[in-house]
Amino acid sequence: MDLLSNSTHERFIKQAIRLAEMGGGLEEIPVGAVVVKENNVIGRGYNQRESLKDPTAHAEMIAITAAANTIGDWRLTDCILYVTKEPCPMCAGAIINSRLKMVIFGTYDEEKGCCGSLYQLCGDPRFGNNISVRGGIFEDKCRELLKAFFKTKRKG
Repeated sequence: MDLLSNSTHERFIKQAIRLAEMGGGLEEIPVGAVVVKENNVIGRGYNQRESLKDPTAHAEMIAITAAANTIGDWRLTDCILYVTKEPCPMCAGAIINSRLKMVIFGTYDEEKGCCGSLYQLCGDPRFGNNISVRGGIFEDKCRELLKAFFKTKRKG
């Protein structure tokens, strides 16, 4: 059950949006993520696939790794991931493996989303997890970041 208020979710999604904007300014796909434990951000990330030449350098992966390093444990059982775009299969797998308790995201990804759109990997009982997922927080803003980025890319 989601016991946190909408204003709490909005506050952390806004931080993820700022990270997405930072990544977009660096010619990365504008997706940002933060991992939160007890209302404190313990991990941050934005897409860095281009700069790191690493196909796994998604915002979620970077934020999850940073959070695990911050607390000194790969188990993020009491943590929430906030991300501007619905996680892909790889990131959903990392969410399951890191044992996050909740994922809150901005815009849905109808092509590769694995937290409700294309598939609900995070809610698949065969993985033995109970991850709460909620999408659509600042959905318009998060979607517009992506649309503007790709519109500019197509012109260039």
